[in-house]
Amino acid sequence: MATPRATARTPGRRLRAEAKQAAILDAAEALFVSDGYELTSVDAISARAGVSKRTVYDHFGDKQTLFRAVLGRANDAVVATVRKAIDEELTDDRDLRDALLGFARRVTTGMFPTSDYATFRRLSSQAPVAPRLPEAARDQPERMMEERFAKFAADGKLRPSDPRRAMQHFVTLTMRLVLDVTDEDPTVGKAEILAILTDGVDVFLRAYR
Repeated sequence: MATPRATARTPGRRLRAEAKQAAILDAAEALFVSDGYELTSVDAISARAGVSKRTVYDHFGDKQTLFRAVLGRANDAVVATVRKAIDEELTDDRDLRDALLGFARRVTTGMFPTSDYATFRRLSSQAPVAPRLPEAARDQPERMMEERFAKFAADGKLRPSDPRRAMQHFVTLTMRLVLDVTDEDPTVGKAEILAILTDGVDVFLRAYR
């Protein structure tokens, strides 16, 4: 009878472990964002999460690994948002100008203002003091966009010599420019953002279509 009882308790233990891990990640994220990587201690994380310091180490090993886990979770949220925007905006049956403008508008007005993206930027900006994600994870949104631009080129909708460079030009002319402008002046309205995106898309298409 002992073995079945032990087996029956396994899901409960697993759920408790998952709950502790989530609490640690949430606590670490809040402290890394507010205080920065260097000033955040494992003691502070464990206290905020309501677990022992040993529990933090059991789940993540050290502060560097924990920071990467927090940053990875934020990066996953950004990747998921970009992937959905690509799939729903950059479609084959849509006018290319409308598709590019719809994608850029969705990212800048739908993703940039979110707390998930603010967290991602705050965590990412702490390099090189804080650990970084592997390059493959950092570049995933751009690689997804590059693949879609390569498909547009294969279909004859764009004529880039290098889809990756074309993608980089598009990002610079649209979404990155919006970030630069809004970082300098957070009061910039949606009408001005749309004007920036429209001009950027038109410049891009004059060069690549």
